[in-house]
Amino acid sequence: METLTPAEVAGVLGVSPNRVRQLLREHKLMAVPGSGNSRIPADFLQDGTVLKHLPGLITVLKDGGFSDEETFEWLFRADDTLPGTPVAALRGDRHTEVTRRAQALAF
Repeated sequence: METLTPAEVAGVLGVSPNRVRQLLREHKLMAVPGSGNSRIPADFLQDGTVLKHLPGLITVLKDGGFSDEETFEWLFRADDTLPGTPVAALRGDRHTEVTRRAQALAF
């Protein structure tokens, strides 16, 4: 998995590194757990923005009681029925199915 620093993400998004840290605090973006918010998966970015439905999906999982580690692991766990990972499905614009699955897990 390719990861980026907050400064690199800021460059992609065209914002300041402080704004990237704010996105992390607000759970609109996630860093790799254990990296101290210093490594952000490149898969969370697409076309110069945060992956469109990622913030809402993170919120659903966090509201459902998932820890940061569990949320991250779920986003990148291969699922043959999608197929691929939930993040790959989001990148492929299959957000409705991914969100439905997250809601079912969370409640």
